[in-house]
Amino acid sequence: MRTALLQLNSSDDPAENLPETQTLIAEAKAGGADLVLTPEVTNCVSTNRTRQQEVLQAEDEDITLAGLRAQARELGVWLLIGSLALKTDDSDGRFANRSFLIAPDGGITARYDKIHMFDVEVSETESYHESAGYRPGRNSTLVETPLGRIGMTICYDIRFPNLYRGLAQAGAEILTIPSAFSPVTGVAHWEPLLRARAIETGAYVLAPAQTGQHASTRGKQRKTYGHSMAVGPWGDILADGGVEPGVVYVDLDLTQVAQARQRIPSLHATSEFDGP
Repeated sequence: MRTALLQLNSSDDPAENLPETQTLIAEAKAGGADLVLTPEVTNCVSTNRTRQQEVLQAEDEDITLAGLRAQARELGVWLLIGSLALKTDDSDGRFANRSFLIAPDGGITARYDKIHMFDVEVSETESYHESAGYRPGRNSTLVETPLGRIGMTICYDIRFPNLYRGLAQAGAEILTIPSAFSPVTGVAHWEPLLRARAIETGAYVLAPAQTGQHASTRGKQRKTYGHSMAVGPWGDILADGGVEPGVVYVDLDLTQVAQARQRIPSLHATSEFDGP
């Protein structure tokens, strides 16, 4: 099965980002991809709440979701929209950070709302308080498809291994981790965390990413790490997208999942450790 990870440099203008994303999806399909994946916040990279209120839409009205569903149907391809920033009807006005799996007929097969919010102080000059603008999801998502069983997660979820262990124990063969990773933490942690999640679960890890400095109409321009990455069930790096926008291809063989889990059967082992 051929998959394609899209590496994007999305701005804070969804109308501007959509055609650029669609161009790369068409390229991925022409390259033979059965499954195409986009990064976190495909529609809008922004930390400015005023700008987000101006341009974000509810799921039923979102131009990116509608456009990408139509394209998936036109091309007959499975599409993992890494995530979209969406308005909700929450009383506190917070947004959702929501991933979608789109079937080749354009239907929404599954949704996942990011559970773990990126509330960190990376350095004296770089901090994030994602929960101020986004409300966390509550449920994990595992979906059965003709391509395999897919566990859906988003970015900062990567630091919570029990989520991935649970998905793998429930049967996930492919774990998706679309991201907009900080350059500081990216250099130090991106590859080790992705490899760890693959090794611990014996699953394929597919992590399409945002990259570069993102154009901003309001507020500070955000920078992201890039390096969209695919990791095999044995922890081997299968593809690394570097730092330029584009398409990264990787071929998956799901028999490798069963082999890795047979060699190291830790998923269903129990620990005798009771703690201090």
